[in-house]
Amino acid sequence: MSQNTKPDYNRSTRAQSHVIGVALLLGVAVISMSALTASVGVLIEQQTTSADATRVADEMDTAFSPAKMTGTHHERLSFSEGTLRSSDRQLRLLTDSNVVRTVDVNALVFTTGNSRVAFVSGAIVCGSSGNAWLHTEPPITRSSDGDMLIVGTSKIGTTDAVSGAGGVIATLRTNVTHTRKRIGNGTYAVAIETETPKPFVRYFSDWEGTVERRDIDGDGIESVIATLGSEQDTYLVIHDFNTEVNSG
Repeated sequence: MSQNTKPDYNRSTRAQSHVIGVALLLGVAVISMSALTASVGVLIEQQTTSADATRVADEMDTAFSPAKMTGTHHERLSFSEGTLRSSDRQLRLLTDSNVVRTVDVNALVFTTGNSRVAFVSGAIVCGSSGNAWLHTEPPITRSSDGDMLIVGTSKIGTTDAVSGAGGVIATLRTNVTHTRKRIGNGTYAVAIETETPKPFVRYFSDWEGTVERRDIDGDGIESVIATLGSEQDTYLVIHDFNTEVNSG
């Protein structure tokens, strides 16, 4: 006689559970690897944009060094991916809240990802409005006795935008001239229009004087207004770069 053998349901269930468990583990592993790959990709992209921003800031510093140049020059800015464009900006001299002099300095702005570099009025600012710092300070000086104030500023003119990915080279052609004008003896405030006012506020707060922020012309862009002493013989020095920006 044949003997009936009952199936081992416990063993079958354990086998199925084991298969399901392995499948779940493999699924988790695949998801983890995907997340890791995505994280590494984001990290690499952030490092690339940060490196681009640092390189562009250094190259801007070289290209717009007024003490070293007069006449025609060519410099290159290189970046992996991003956009280089000009924006309308002004520097003003004020007395008793009245505008004495306005200079259309404009800004040259580089953006890539969340990184930003701007050359404005002779200063270079890195970072966004919430987290920005001065890479190069504005060229404003005062005599040791405080009797003379020299307000230096650079103006670039209006340029075409250059953008791209996979490696971009922008050529800056400048034709540099310098002018110096005596404004007079008195109490003058310097107003720099900028999208990143905090670094300028911190910088001018270290000077003797007062600092405030105000949208002077109602265009939505604040100016950092610094009164850097009283009764000073004040001069305005303009470094006009007459900049053209081309791709390649």
